[in-house]
Amino acid sequence: MNTNPFEVQVRFSDIDLLGHVNNVAYFNYFEMARIHYFHPLLGKDWDWMKQGVVLVKNEATYLSSIRLHDKPKITLYVTNIGTKSFSLGYEVNVGPQLCATGSSTLVCFNNYSKQTIEIPEAMRLALNALQK
Repeated sequence: MNTNPFEVQVRFSDIDLLGHVNNVAYFNYFEMARIHYFHPLLGKDWDWMKQGVVLVKNEATYLSSIRLHDKPKITLYVTNIGTKSFSLGYEVNVGPQLCATGSSTLVCFNNYSKQTIEIPEAMRLALNALQK
């Protein structure tokens, strides 16, 4: 199981005119963190089209600026597991400094049938391993 924080490479294009990471970039960072955590938990052969997820809510709270040469790390954890949906939390740190927090709600979805599905058992087990 991968519980190591996701290490973000801040890109020049993430920086705004004020010299810090623009608020929009954090949602890309959250997405990359989800991939970082879920790929090893579910494996490379997971059928995301049949047993995928859709993002239905994303939030961020900005506490301290991140700059181009900073090395932010994102810790991801599960805050809620329902029947078809689950919620994730994020903490973005630069060293010991908490710079941002966030949350996402995702719904399990079969892209072939275009319908929501119950959380697959293997995914539920992976989610349980990430509960805080």
